[in-house]
Amino acid sequence: MRQSIIIVALLALGCKNNFNAKWMQEKSPETFQARFETTKGDFEVEFNRDLSPLAVDRVYQQLRHHFYDNVLFYRVVPNFVVQFGSMDSTKTSHTWDQFKVKDEVVKGSNVKGAISYARSGPNTRGNHLFINLKDNTRLDTVSYNKVKGFPAFGKVTKGMEVVEQLYSGYGNETMKVYDSLATKRLEFISRFPQLDAIKKAYIIKK
Repeated sequence: MRQSIIIVALLALGCKNNFNAKWMQEKSPETFQARFETTKGDFEVEFNRDLSPLAVDRVYQQLRHHFYDNVLFYRVVPNFVVQFGSMDSTKTSHTWDQFKVKDEVVKGSNVKGAISYARSGPNTRGNHLFINLKDNTRLDTVSYNKVKGFPAFGKVTKGMEVVEQLYSGYGNETMKVYDSLATKRLEFISRFPQLDAIKKAYIIKK
């Protein structure tokens, strides 16, 4: 019960819409680090622009403007991936969704700890990330909805043990009602009360 109350409170904080299309012009450094503070602890990721420039620019923009604050790890499949991103319609509808990330060739491999954007078809990256829980190198070349491969462009450098401890008891079950996270938020949380969440995600100033 306490976990569910915490998650409801966190997600209630994430409903503000202060999007500015000018953010899309921001370019990331060649490399940068980000920290993700979660309900299980913290982990850090290093992003490398050379691996997927458009994707790294986008995640840089999102981290600078708090896109991943107060979002769920809504899909955690043991020995496969952890997936997260905003299904908050005030964060995505008519805002970030207008600016999809175009597809790029795969340079970085989906090894354990590597991070990539999920997608649903050609040129649909941009709102949802996944972290590989093992070496999923088949994702480098797999063809899905007319697109080949998922370009990895970052890697967990600290706190992988935190990522591995995120609640995984629901597996892919959450994906059966995934769309309801945007339209029936409290109902989704009540159905999956043990899901972990990101409290805050931000770029680390070195």
